[in-house]
Amino acid sequence: MKPKLIKGVPRQHSGGFHDTESRKNYEEALLPLKFEILKKRFFSVTQWKSYCGDAFADFKLYDAEGKKADREPQKGDYMRIDIPGPGETEAKGYDWVEVTDICYEQDTFTESVRMTCRPSGDPQNKKSRHIAHFYSSRATSTFMISRTSGSLKAAVYGRNETPNFKAGFIDILRNLMVAAGGMMGVSKIQWKQLADGFLDFD
Repeated sequence: MKPKLIKGVPRQHSGGFHDTESRKNYEEALLPLKFEILKKRFFSVTQWKSYCGDAFADFKLYDAEGKKADREPQKGDYMRIDIPGPGETEAKGYDWVEVTDICYEQDTFTESVRMTCRPSGDPQNKKSRHIAHFYSSRATSTFMISRTSGSLKAAVYGRNETPNFKAGFIDILRNLMVAAGGMMGVSKIQWKQLADGFLDFD
């Protein structure tokens, strides 16, 4: 099975990947209103866990200086991720990603929002340049919502998912285990929860 070629989603070169999508059908007249609700959920990063249940990772938004941000994400922001289980020791048990791209597209019949994130260092630790994530900096996660004629879609596309070996010995072991689980489909189950959760507002 090959990864889908989707505009704005980085190409797959090596490592694991996934295409995780959910779709919900609506009457044409309801779509603009429903999409506004979906956009609000999509941009409420700190609420993502509430759409998915206690077993889902907890996301917090931080600005480029590493300060908590209570707003919609922007390019250059960071997300702090607290996944179930042991975390990255150097980053105090958390994984971090940087928001590298946010893109809006709209025409007469369709509308979409796309946000791409990449593993990053801990923005609160200026002394370290280490990637504070179980995947290497080559990996990306692209979160996407869209409306087309008759339906809404929420999706997460993972690309180039390889373990992060640039870490201390204990973190390398942890990164290998978590990354291997992700590449075998564990992360896809989590992302499916999120995609379904985005659309569960009726």
